[in-house]
Amino acid sequence: MNKREFLRTAGGASLGLLIGDSLWAKYAPMPAAALAREEDFWTEIRGKYLLKPDYINLENGYFSMQSQPVLEAFIEKVRYINTEGSYYYRTRLIPDKTAMRDKLAALAGCAPEELIITRNTTESLDTVIAGYDWKPGDEAIMAQQDYGAMRDMFKLQARRYGMVPVDLSVPTDPKSDDELVQLYANAITPKTRLLMVCHIINVTGQVMPVKKIVDMAHARGVDVMVDGAHAFAHLDYRIPDLGADYYGASLHKWLGCPIGSGILYVKRDKVAKLWPVYADASMADDDIRKLNHTGTHPAHTDLAIENAIAFHQMLGAERKEARLRYLQNYWTKQVRDVPNVVMYTPSDPGRSCAIANVGVKGIPARTLAKKLLDDYKIWTVGIENPAASVNGTRVTPHVYTTTAELDAFVKAIKAIAST
Repeated sequence: MNKREFLRTAGGASLGLLIGDSLWAKYAPMPAAALAREEDFWTEIRGKYLLKPDYINLENGYFSMQSQPVLEAFIEKVRYINTEGSYYYRTRLIPDKTAMRDKLAALAGCAPEELIITRNTTESLDTVIAGYDWKPGDEAIMAQQDYGAMRDMFKLQARRYGMVPVDLSVPTDPKSDDELVQLYANAITPKTRLLMVCHIINVTGQVMPVKKIVDMAHARGVDVMVDGAHAFAHLDYRIPDLGADYYGASLHKWLGCPIGSGILYVKRDKVAKLWPVYADASMADDDIRKLNHTGTHPAHTDLAIENAIAFHQMLGAERKEARLRYLQNYWTKQVRDVPNVVMYTPSDPGRSCAIANVGVKGIPARTLAKKLLDDYKIWTVGIENPAASVNGTRVTPHVYTTTAELDAFVKAIKAIAST
């Protein structure tokens, strides 16, 4: 599929456009779980990415590179806006960005009036945290495994307003969803106003039972904010089905958008009470656009969202999730029982997807990651979080990752663990 074909068909097309109709006819009847194991099919998908030969990239959790069709479409949009100059910003920016928001809302399954485009999850969730009318003694619940930027924003609100962040720690291998729900329930007091929970914990890859936690919190009169940085376009779901009041996600992770794109979902009846971080007096209190005063920004990044959505939908959310889960289970089951290897990801396959974290006893996580790169040409990221009891390297394959690359990683881990 060339650039012009992709630009023309963005918004809905068959997977045959990506790999050819004749080849797709062979794979189309396969259930997602069976297709996840078909290496020839995924080799075709791999061909849509430009990959460096210098190392095996198993660190797609920071951001996932754009596929070549999306990248070419993005570059085309950069040229277009550069040619248009201020004329574009004064005549097309608002309607075009509104159209992108509408496409994202359709993908997320929510009303357009409940969603704005941001730069990333941190901006999205910090907008909520800073937008609360905190009073001294108000409490907010969070986990030690949550992302540091949001935890830092809570600390700032504590310094400024006297609200109180309340910490808990999520077990790596919970016995049941009920154990996790009860963990959060035990932290709620009459002073609790907000509960933050990760959809997928970034350091361990654990998928949290968000809907059950939301239902429990709502029954106690507590709002819930969900960090969906690693879940959007990774798992197959719709945001409103989770019931959360606020949901933030990054689009440059699993949706494969250009860097600097994210979303913030706010349930309609929660919009009016949030204070904007950047003032916009032109919007009504109950208009979510009041939270989206971005000034002059790189509009070409927003415009490329439709192309990333098109690529994602051609691949198919169910097929993508099945492949990502298969890849993670493929390598983790080979190292879980190896002496000196420590897994920081749930052993139950249903509690994780692409992301997992592995360590080797006696080796600091960053040292392990450096050894993997220097000695084995495998790129990962070392995560040392003593408060969360994590000291391992995070491994995040993507749809272009091959089982042969994971075999190389398994061989490396076994070799390091045996020395």
